[in-house]
Order: sequence, then structure tokens, then C-alpha cells
Amino acid sequence: YDAKMTRASRPSHADATYDAKYGVRAVAGGGRSSARETIGRVAGGAVAKEILRTYCGCEVLGYVRQVQDVSLDDAEAFDREAVTLEDVESNIARCPDAETAERMIERIDAIRTTGNSIGGVVECIARNVPAGLGSPVFDKLEADLAKACMSLPAAKGFEVGSGFGGVLLTGKEHNDEFYIDAQGRTRTRTNRSGGIQGGISNGEDIVIRVAFKPTSTIGQLQNTVTRDGEETTLRGKGRHDPCVLPRAVPMVEAMVALTVADALLCHHAQCHLLTFPDENTAAPDDDDAAVPPGAASSSRFNPLGKELPKLHR
Repeated sequence: YDAKMTRASRPSHADATYDAKYGVRAVAGGGRSSARETIGRVAGGAVAKEILRTYCGCEVLGYVRQVQDVSLDDAEAFDREAVTLEDVESNIARCPDAETAERMIERIDAIRTTGNSIGGVVECIARNVPAGLGSPVFDKLEADLAKACMSLPAAKGFEVGSGFGGVLLTGKEHNDEFYIDAQGRTRTRTNRSGGIQGGISNGEDIVIRVAFKPTSTIGQLQNTVTRDGEETTLRGKGRHDPCVLPRAVPMVEAMVALTVADALLCHHAQCHLLTFPDENTAAPDDDDAAVPPGAASSSRFNPLGKELPKLHR
């Protein structure tokens, strides 16, 4: 890094704010503001995914939904419920629709040659999530997911279910009507809630989207200011992605998996540590396994028919 890079603040980077808070900044690579820090999150997310898969067959799957204005919304054959990991990893854009992926790659390459960058949207689905995860008010599941995903570098927006598009609908159009499926389970015919109602999972797929800004460091000349308060210009140097979206997919997956796994553990701690027999029911013997309150209702409302964890003794 030359002398100018050590003194000037990179536009829309963390240089100026780190200086304001700490009086120092990591010039080489950005330090903790760099996406390199997410390696620990992705490693932890792999463990969380295995916990969820082992307990209830939960799958957390992310993919690039949009790059600038190239979006899966225009893909006629795209079916969110049918997307597989193989579809996502079949191309470098990590987009499950081949035609849309090609258009994304062309757009990214065109921007790259100009020394500029673009952003987009990662969508993530959590399938087979048990009903009953999350808490009312301050610890709502979508609130925890939003904080987790918005803590990622370059994240600038978060949606769950219908998201901001839901404002275009009426209540009648937006509501997810209930029905009883062939197995006698309570389901919703639509999923505009994104698998979460009242801050608690309802057993349908959890669907979230995270918007990522264009990469801050670009190869074009920009106006900025030095640490000494002098106006100057700066051109980014080194290897920087023209679009962070393909690399952001495993990061979003990790944060979703960690959040859902944490909610599962919190539910066990909050709801199943102690049991209180119904006043009309005899107290269980000490050797009996604890039965969680509301287990029958949660099973009825759960598409998996999967009860949340009991306390094993």
C-alpha cells in the first residue's frame, strides 16, 4: 500500500468510522471490517447445519437471487421449493437458474472491465424448521435473523417472506390462510409470512433475503479526504470483487443456520427444563421422560409432525 492509501479514507469503506471510534484503522485488508472475518462464521454455520439436519432434517440453502437488475423474478421456470444445492453450485454466479446465471455473469464481467462494481440480493431458505422457535417481542425469530444477516459486511437490507413487496397487497391478499392437509396437520396455503408469524416459526419454509451493496473498493478515481483533513483523490488497488454476491451466499447460509440452531437450543432451555403436570393429570414418576408443554399442539401445527425436543434423562 502506497502512502496515499495509508492516509486517505476509501469512500464508503470503514476507514473513516474506525478512525472516529478507535483512532486507528487496518489499512492492509481492512481488518475486522473485511469479509475475511466471516471464515469463523461459516465454520460455525457448518456445525449448526449439521445440528439442524440431525435433529429435524432441516436444510439451509442460499443462492443469488438478483445482481443489479438481473433477477430470478424474470425466470419463468424458477421454483423456489425445487431448488437444490446442485442447482446453486452448477455455476460461478451461484444462481439456480442457468439462463439467469449467464446473464448475471455477463453483467458482472461487463462491470469488471470498467473498474466498477455492482450489488444484488441473496435469498436463503430454511426447510423443515419445527414450529415454535422464537419468542415474542424482543427475541422474535425474524428480528434475530435480521440482526445476524445485517451484521455481515456489505449487507444493506433484509426481508422476510413478502418483505417490502407486501405493502402492495391488501390484508385479504397477504394473509396466509390455514387448511388441514392429508396427514391432519395445520398448514398454510401460501407463505407470504416467510415461515414466521408473531416472531415464532410456524413450520413452513423460512424465506429471507439480504441486499448487498456494490463493492466499496473500485478501480476508478474517486474524491476523498485524508486523515489530516486534506481533500484528495484515490483509486483502489489490489484484487477486489466486482460483485460480492456469489461469495456472500455461504455467509448468509451460516448466519441463518446459526440463528435457527440457537433458537432451537433456547426453546429447549426455556420450555423443557421443567415440566408442570396438568391439574387433572397425575404427576409423572421420576423415571418418566419429561413431556414438554404444548407438545401435542406444536405437533399438530408442524408440517413435519416433529415435536420440539424433550428433556432426556
